[in-house]
Amino acid sequence: MQDFNSVKSVYIHVPFCKCICNYCDFCKNFYDSSVVNLYLKALKKEVVETYLGDQISTIYVGGGTPSSLSNLQLDELFSVIKLFNLSEGYEFTFECNYEDINVNLLKKLKENKVNRLSIGLQTFNSKFEKTLGRKINKQEMIEKVLLAKKYFNNINVDLMYALPKENINDVKSDIDDFINLGVPHISTYALIVEKHTKLDISGVEEIDDDTQLKMYKLISSTLSNQGYSHYEISNFSIPGFESKHNLTYWNNLSYYGFGAGASGFINNIRYDNTKSVLNYIKGKRRIFEEMLSKTQRMKDEVMLNLRKTKGVSKNDFYLKYGICINEAFNYKTLVDKGFLIEDDSNLYISEKHLFISNEIILQILENCNLNNSEK
Repeated sequence: MQDFNSVKSVYIHVPFCKCICNYCDFCKNFYDSSVVNLYLKALKKEVVETYLGDQISTIYVGGGTPSSLSNLQLDELFSVIKLFNLSEGYEFTFECNYEDINVNLLKKLKENKVNRLSIGLQTFNSKFEKTLGRKINKQEMIEKVLLAKKYFNNINVDLMYALPKENINDVKSDIDDFINLGVPHISTYALIVEKHTKLDISGVEEIDDDTQLKMYKLISSTLSNQGYSHYEISNFSIPGFESKHNLTYWNNLSYYGFGAGASGFINNIRYDNTKSVLNYIKGKRRIFEEMLSKTQRMKDEVMLNLRKTKGVSKNDFYLKYGICINEAFNYKTLVDKGFLIEDDSNLYISEKHLFISNEIILQILENCNLNNSEK
């Protein structure tokens, strides 16, 4: 029987970048070598004080830009990661900026047990360079991905669409070029203008929903026709290359979050670390903790599971909570209308309605039959 309570995943946040993108709302700071050194010491202290020795199946090092660290700083980071007890068949993902990729970096990552790369390309179209606030050099981007493929076979690339003034032909060109890279995993994201980002301050507006939907359908159908499995709302992979780490989140399983801006879920407690790098260095880590009731956990289960195209496993739901999902939530109307599909094993959102998944999920959560205070 699957152990739903064990902690098998670790997220580590490296909040340093040499360039701040105009759309980014993650915890990040401009790279400062002396601050990074202090941060890595604080990171080690948090791991030593918090990690309980669980056998870890997935590690994800994100940011920020982890690849912005110097060789010595990467050595220090990996010395911290070596504190974890890794299981056989582990997945260890490391985020890279394409500009940082070189033979020395790739060798160092491989020597330190990294076996999956995530490369933030976003777009090959240089006309969006000023909008996004990042360097876009198509030839160099392709060359760096091809170089990375010589060392790693498990690579994700990020594709961003619905950019200001982007049209459907721009998206078609990008997705065709991304497919030609021959990588096994592609994450796709519509641009969201988050508050307090440079785009928001500049008054940039998101493009209309109808255009976004057309772009989403084009990306989905094109990738599916090329053999990619649409296994989660925003993610596509060649079968067998799904992100094991991100499935930890979508399956509502426990995970450690280390570093400034990181979040975790341990022993039914969700927590957030401070986004202030200086406070984190001073040891002032947790800014939020919440013990979730049984009802809250079930709502999270539905909200997160329905991001997957397989949806909620009815058997797993019962094993975790001791109640059938149709007793906990009233969703029959959504099934009758075709927004949800229910079979003997799963409850999931139909492919053609994934784009409006948030609205569907909200309706389910509003029809919960249980009291929020139930433990």
